[in-house]
Amino acid sequence: MNREERYMALAIQMAKETVGQTSPNPAVAAIVVRDNQIVGMGVHLKAGEPHAEVHALSMAGEKAKGAEIYVTLEPCSHYGKTPPCSKAVIDAGIKRVIIASHDPNPKVAGKGVEWMKSEGLEVQEGVLKQEADALNETFFHYIEKKEPYVRLKTAMSLDGKIATASGESQWITGEAARLDGHAYRHQSDAILVGINTVLEDNPSLTTRIVGGGNHPVRVVLDTHLKTPPSSKLIQQQEAPTWIFVGSEVEEHKKEALSAYPHVSIIEQPDSPLDVQEVLAYLGQQNITSLLVEGGGTVADAFVRAGKVDEVITYMAPKLIGGKEALTPVSGEGIRKLSEAAQFEFISTEQMGEDIKIVSRKKG
Repeated sequence: MNREERYMALAIQMAKETVGQTSPNPAVAAIVVRDNQIVGMGVHLKAGEPHAEVHALSMAGEKAKGAEIYVTLEPCSHYGKTPPCSKAVIDAGIKRVIIASHDPNPKVAGKGVEWMKSEGLEVQEGVLKQEADALNETFFHYIEKKEPYVRLKTAMSLDGKIATASGESQWITGEAARLDGHAYRHQSDAILVGINTVLEDNPSLTTRIVGGGNHPVRVVLDTHLKTPPSSKLIQQQEAPTWIFVGSEVEEHKKEALSAYPHVSIIEQPDSPLDVQEVLAYLGQQNITSLLVEGGGTVADAFVRAGKVDEVITYMAPKLIGGKEALTPVSGEGIRKLSEAAQFEFISTEQMGEDIKIVSRKKG
């Protein structure tokens, strides 16, 4: 690595630690360097709070004059909940700006770079761009599509079974894989299951990792509103529960669950529910990332709709067998191979006794 790449790599590592807690904003870090010494560092911690550049410049103080700043994402140029970072960089007396990722947000999209250049600052772009882009793939997807980035999480045996023929599924994978799955919950704005998962497993859908974590919004696809008031999703109020229902559900059933302050009943016109309409609604509510943990039928609905962006697969060294044993994606499936979405393997990792495979949709 050259000098610029070393400083940017440090900034990227800092930003990685905040992934999942800045939504709907991106994860960003900044480092101020003067005379080859780091004089200021900062990360964006939460939407509505100061951005990374502001923290780093504040730490640097007067030492920012004539210094250079490394930023993992193009500094913003518009007034939102906070003032524009491009202005803060200019006002601090920074002479050189090194940027990793371009910001696709139409409110920024190069305007910050143009502003700083017009004020005489030297700007270098694209340093460790690929690594920085990977930090904010959900944010970039959300900005472009106006809907959440969808991760499908599955845990299965070597022969692709998520449960035995009798329905037993706890536990196919080991503790390390299950803890890693909870880390994805911590990083997601929302988690989604179908009504069958609610009725059969009665899940809490909360995050359980060492030191605590973020609880995502719990989303249930329940066309006929069969979710029982006694279920954990209704009785446990750690996180909001959004239940999508069809248009023919009786009013008294909706009122009974809506009486719980953390529960929202969201009526949709189609029966069965339309995945695209659900995602559009979630996007309108600033849900940038969605973790799908439902059973095979729900997974199939997302697959057939072409709305799976990434697959997290935990594979246990077990053979279950049985033609009636459940698989990760069931339902109607894809009729022709030519219609199947193409994915590429991103990483493979040993996780305890299990294997974790991350695959991402091409294109």
